[in-house]
Amino acid sequence: FKQKTAYEISLGLVGSEMCIRDSLQPIEMNGTLSAQNHQINNVASPSDARYAVNKAYTGELIANLQSQIDAIAETSNVENPVPSIDLTDTTFYIDQEIDGVNVSREVIIEVPNTVDSSVNYPIVLAFHGRTVENDTWIDKLNHLTGPGEFVGVYPQGHQFMWNSGGNENTTADDVAFVDAILVALQDYKNLDFERVYAMGTSNGSGMTNKLALETSHFNAVSTIVAQLTTSGLPNFNTNPTAVFQVNGVADIIIPIEGGPKLGYVFLEALESAEQWAAAFKCDDYQLQNTGPDSLYMFSNCTEGKEIRYLRIEDGAHNLHWGNPQLFTDIWDFLKTF
Repeated sequence: FKQKTAYEISLGLVGSEMCIRDSLQPIEMNGTLSAQNHQINNVASPSDARYAVNKAYTGELIANLQSQIDAIAETSNVENPVPSIDLTDTTFYIDQEIDGVNVSREVIIEVPNTVDSSVNYPIVLAFHGRTVENDTWIDKLNHLTGPGEFVGVYPQGHQFMWNSGGNENTTADDVAFVDAILVALQDYKNLDFERVYAMGTSNGSGMTNKLALETSHFNAVSTIVAQLTTSGLPNFNTNPTAVFQVNGVADIIIPIEGGPKLGYVFLEALESAEQWAAAFKCDDYQLQNTGPDSLYMFSNCTEGKEIRYLRIEDGAHNLHWGNPQLFTDIWDFLKTF
């Protein structure tokens, strides 16, 4: 990856400074200079006056180098770069090599209508479905981003899909892509990296599951109209993550009963939730009926997490379209972690 903003320090020794390079131990960029000149410190001082002059000059040069290193360390803050970009609705790009070709991949940032400079906002990454564009998330979530509930981050899948393990027409390393997005976001002011969440629909849910299984990026995630697959299951080593899974009984694209579809073998939806619960040692579920729909809640999980599974009786694969209340309910769950 090549980010648009990079923090680099280059320290070169030129001219007379080269004379002492081989007699010094490596210089460390932690604000201290670790150097030993064995010719000066460990050998008796000769009577040659010129050697004494060289010794004094070398000592002065080392002190000067230390001063320069201290100044660089103070101003660059390499390990913890200070955010410098104001938070506004914007688009940035991550360069990634895919199949030997450099591809600039788009990421949309959607921010509150009024950004309060005294507030650090939670971050929600949202992953679109197959053949869908990332900007569809703007309308789906603007009732939450607008008033300042969180900052929405909407990446674009390569070939309009995510390489989450099925028959997608992309070989992109999308886990590495998300890693790079989170690094790039550190350039932006007013973001809270202690509160990072993800959600996805369909193929984007597959990507969200993959990220929850393989990384520790997210406090909580929501997967909508896609459940776990036989090739990707959590275990006791999976980073504990709260999960809100949503499935529709009328879904014929990814059926609630599971089975082979789209290059995957999906679990039955309740079994999928139970796999998360077993991995995180949750209690058995409590069932809550909300009209015709059913909410399965697995509580007392590892590190205080919770697993939820919402079964929507008349829900088809597009159950999330035109359904802002669903995303409000999901956010109410995510933000508790």
